[in-house]
Amino acid sequence: MGLKLLAFDVGGTEIKYGIVENALTITDKGFVPSPKDSFDSFANTIDSIYRQYKDKVEGIAMSLPGFIDVKNGRCNGGGSLRYNNGLSIGPLLEEKCGCKVVLENDGKAAALAEYRYGALQGCGNAAVFEIGTGVGGGLIINGQIVRGRHSTPGEFSFLVSDSREFYDYANMLGNNCSTTFLLNTYQRRTGSSEPIDGREFFVRMPEDPIAQETLNELCENIAKQIYNLYWLLDLEKIAIGGGISRQPIVTEKIKEKFKEVVEKSFTGQHHFQVEIEIVPCRFGNDANLIGSYINYLENR
Repeated sequence: MGLKLLAFDVGGTEIKYGIVENALTITDKGFVPSPKDSFDSFANTIDSIYRQYKDKVEGIAMSLPGFIDVKNGRCNGGGSLRYNNGLSIGPLLEEKCGCKVVLENDGKAAALAEYRYGALQGCGNAAVFEIGTGVGGGLIINGQIVRGRHSTPGEFSFLVSDSREFYDYANMLGNNCSTTFLLNTYQRRTGSSEPIDGREFFVRMPEDPIAQETLNELCENIAKQIYNLYWLLDLEKIAIGGGISRQPIVTEKIKEKFKEVVEKSFTGQHHFQVEIEIVPCRFGNDANLIGSYINYLENR
């Protein structure tokens, strides 16, 4: 029997959770909406879930958005749940729940899971690209997860996609490579006053030309950024994660658009072979739960 932990994957829209044992065994999975108003609401939500399982687990492993200082359990900013910015979330939750709490950034957690047990095993240089409320990610360089001095590596949301409009917030990757972009663009193009979620979008998509057009645009945006990452880091492989990565068409469409980007680029015109493999994350929605478990073991 391995160590049992209650793992949380905190996102801007949902908090997913499950009991994780031996890294790859996950039971009692569930999800709740992410509180939008305050850290107190967030802490109460975590505590209420923990109390259901406290007699079965030895601690809490958590992944969440933002620049996460793993050593001190602190969110130093950048998260989609802005009330967490600047707070020592780990120690505060430890006091609230009465157990050990170890934090990790969501993209880095996914990269840890995929590198140790999943789609990125054996890679020297690789990355996870997580499509969610924003755009998360994690980098593996020379076989090591890259944390950096300020915990910013892999925060793809903050990259600017058009230098001519550098100061326009709309040109950040988080605004044109995310599920938020996909759904907001679709709603605007259909003229609907009713927002939809990702699940409903992919139900409609096979018979909806506007949905197909919007997905094409999202995947082309992502493909262009993978092209940039290739030249910056010489990546062997990039794994696509986030909620919509459960849809096989997403990774396939990104691969299709990436091929088009290369063919139209300077390198394509000169027949230079760009060698990068684009694959779905092996663990899908479970990647952050597994990665936060691994991180707990290494940083408790």
